[in-house]
Amino acid sequence: MNSSVRNLMREATRLTRSGQLQEATAAIQRALGRSAPADAGVRPAAASPVQAEVLDGLVFESGAGNRVDEGEAPGVRPDAASGRGDFRSGTHSQAGLTRAYKLYAPPGAAGRALPLVVMLHGCTQSPDDFAAGTAMNQHAREQGFFVLYPAQSQDANPSRCWNWFKHNHQRRGSGEPAVLAGMTVAVMQQHGIDARRVFVAGLSAGGAMAAIVAATYPELFAAVGVHSGLASGAAGNLSEALAAMQGGGRDPAGPPTAVPTIVFHGDQDRTVHPRNGERVIAAVRASGAAGARVEQGTCGQGRRYTRSAHAPASGSAAAEHWLVHGAGHAWSGGQAAGTYTDSKGPDASREMLRFFFAHPKPHVH
Repeated sequence: MNSSVRNLMREATRLTRSGQLQEATAAIQRALGRSAPADAGVRPAAASPVQAEVLDGLVFESGAGNRVDEGEAPGVRPDAASGRGDFRSGTHSQAGLTRAYKLYAPPGAAGRALPLVVMLHGCTQSPDDFAAGTAMNQHAREQGFFVLYPAQSQDANPSRCWNWFKHNHQRRGSGEPAVLAGMTVAVMQQHGIDARRVFVAGLSAGGAMAAIVAATYPELFAAVGVHSGLASGAAGNLSEALAAMQGGGRDPAGPPTAVPTIVFHGDQDRTVHPRNGERVIAAVRASGAAGARVEQGTCGQGRRYTRSAHAPASGSAAAEHWLVHGAGHAWSGGQAAGTYTDSKGPDASREMLRFFFAHPKPHVH
């Protein structure tokens, strides 16, 4: 992000704090117009009532309601007969909200207690887009697990971002965490999922919401993956979200996160500052915890990375941090068929699955 864009974002933050939302929106629009090509994915203001827009559509304030967007999820697309599994759509209602979803079932799933991975897409994405970019259905077909892709409604957020920065979507029993947890439980019950192996991961705004859902429902999820996202509690309003995305703002408060966590973040991310990946890890580790095993490497596609692995310590869970050198705001090792992917990086999907399956819940009551 160049200096003129930074100055405009600072001005937008100042105007927001003083309550001048229209002026703040104008400042952010100017910043978007000057954003460098590396900040791809920036969208103009939507036609619905929007108070503020931030880089990559990661943050929106909107007066829109919470009706399900009927155009979000395509119809049933069964592939069981061809041995490719079954990818179909559905909806779930809870806490006054309704959200569509896509669910992938691998071949031969009937009658087996298989794991479940919940995948939360980023802004402007859809379940089909996210499935294509992460290749998670292919992994599920090869390894034998279900994949649930909740879909954010455009009515709830004009750029289909999960509302991670709003206080009413950060608490157990309300808002988007409640509907996502309820959707997960409904799928578990319908398909006899192995309750010891239920995981959640997300990209960008989806990564931030994955951290929130894991923090608010730790008994449900065995592990969480946060890609290019933010820690639970990183922001409680628009001005704090702007600061956090730029690498400033507050450190998440509260006790260490009890759920094993793996983080991927590019060190050239101009949308969500890589410092946020460090804060996700800090929220997992107990204060002053040490003992990380650090390794440097280069993946086969050419990107260098630094991997820091933390074993569980008193008051903390296992954690793993991948800092991908030279990478921006994109799913590492992703496929070109989806948006916001970087094929040159280490395979985040494969590494998250390795981490997930190494951390099942020890027991479920």
